[in-house]
Amino acid sequence: MAKQRMLRLLFFLILLATYLSLSACGNDDNNPTASRTLSNNTPMSNEASSLIWQKTFGGPRNEEARSIQQTSDGGYIVLGVQEQDTLDGYMDTYLLKIDEKGNELWSKTFGKSSENDIANSVQQTSEDGYIIAGHIEPYLEEDHGTFIIGSINDIYLTKTDSQGNELWTKTIGDLHVDESAFCVQLTSDGGYIIAGKIFNKSTSEDMYLIKTDKDGTVQWTNYFGNSNVDSAQSVIQSSDGGYVLAGYTLNSTDKKLDIYLVKADPEGNQQWIKTFGGSDTDIAESVRQTSDSGYIISGMTKSYGAGGLDAYVIKTDEKGNQQWQKTFGGPGEDAALSICQTSDGGYIISGSSGSSDSDFDVYVVKLDRRGDQEWSKTFGGPGNEVAIAMQQTSDGGYIIAGTTDSYGAGSSDIYLIKTDAQGNCESPVQP
Repeated sequence: MAKQRMLRLLFFLILLATYLSLSACGNDDNNPTASRTLSNNTPMSNEASSLIWQKTFGGPRNEEARSIQQTSDGGYIVLGVQEQDTLDGYMDTYLLKIDEKGNELWSKTFGKSSENDIANSVQQTSEDGYIIAGHIEPYLEEDHGTFIIGSINDIYLTKTDSQGNELWTKTIGDLHVDESAFCVQLTSDGGYIIAGKIFNKSTSEDMYLIKTDKDGTVQWTNYFGNSNVDSAQSVIQSSDGGYVLAGYTLNSTDKKLDIYLVKADPEGNQQWIKTFGGSDTDIAESVRQTSDSGYIISGMTKSYGAGGLDAYVIKTDEKGNQQWQKTFGGPGEDAALSICQTSDGGYIISGSSGSSDSDFDVYVVKLDRRGDQEWSKTFGGPGNEVAIAMQQTSDGGYIIAGTTDSYGAGSSDIYLIKTDAQGNCESPVQP
C-alpha cells in the first residue's frame, strides 16, 4: 500500500496520462543529463562544507517527504508521511525538525491506527509553532465479517507548538463530499488559507479554497472550476491581500488537462481565471508571486518539450497574462514540482527526471529572470528519487526535500539535500 503511494508520487502524471489515453508530442533541445552531480572539485572551507550535505531519514518502513521550510533558528521543518507498523500499511503524518547541518532534533507522528493521514504542507507560524494541512483518506472497516467503506476524504488542519506537540486539530468535511488539501499558507491576518479539491459524486470535482482564522475555525469557503475535473495544487496570498491558486482543469473540448490559474479577492471571490497549455496534458504544481507582482508557475507538460513529460515553467504579469514559457527535460519523463524566485531575480525549480536513465533522479534547474537555463543538477542512486519541495536558504544555497529508494533504511525514505548557491553538493549521502 505504501509502495503504491511512492509510485503514485513518482509517476503521477504518467499514470494519469495512461488513464486519459494521452499521446506525447513536442520537441525541445534541453537535456538535464549533462550535470548529474554528487561531487565536484571545488575546494570548500570546513565551515562551508558543514552546511552542504545529503541525508536520509526513516526506518524499515516507508517514509516520504511532502514539504520543507527553513525555520527562524536556521534549521528546517520537514513534513511527510510514515507507514505504520501494521499489516494494513496505513500512513501517519510525520513531522521532523533538523538543525542547519541536517541533524535531527526531534520527530513526531500524528494519526489513527485505522486510517491514512496524508500530510501535504507545513508552515512555521508566528509563534514558532507549525501548521499542517492534509487529508484523511478512505479506509476499510470490518462489520460482522464484511468489509465496508469508512469515511470519504476529509481535510484536516493541525497546529503544533515549537516542539511539534499537537495543540489542536480541526477536521473540515462533509459525510457526502470528498475533500483533499494540498497546500496551506499563513495569511496576513494571522489565519490560514488552504487549497485543494472537493468532489461531490453527484456533481463534479472543483478547486477548493478555505479560509480559517488563527484557531482553525473556517471563515469562508469557495469553489472554482469550469469542467468536471479541477484541482488546486498550490496557493499563495498575493500582495493585494487576495489569493492565487494554480492547478489543472479538464478541457471539455479535447478532454486534456490544462494548467488553471485563478485569482480571488480577499473574500475568496473570483476575479479572473487563466488557462495555459497545448494539445496534450499540462499541469501546474506550484505558483509564487514574483518581485514585479506577476506570477511564476511550474509543473509538467506533454504538449511541449523534448518528448514524454517535460518540466514546464510559465511567467505571467499581475493579471495572469503569459509573458513567456519554457520547458526543460530530455527524451524521458521530467517534472517541475516546485519553484521559487531566487535572490538574483531568477528562479529555481525542482522535481524529478527520468531522462538520464531508466530510473528517476532529483532534478534541479536554475533559471535567469528571462527563464533561460543557467545550470541544472541531478541527484540520486540506482533506484528512484523525486524532489517534492525546495527553498533558497539564508546562505544563498538551496534545501531540497524528496523521497528515495536508493538510500536509507527502508523501501523508501525521506531524502534531504543541502547545496551551495550553484547547486553543488559534494557530501556523500548519510543516514
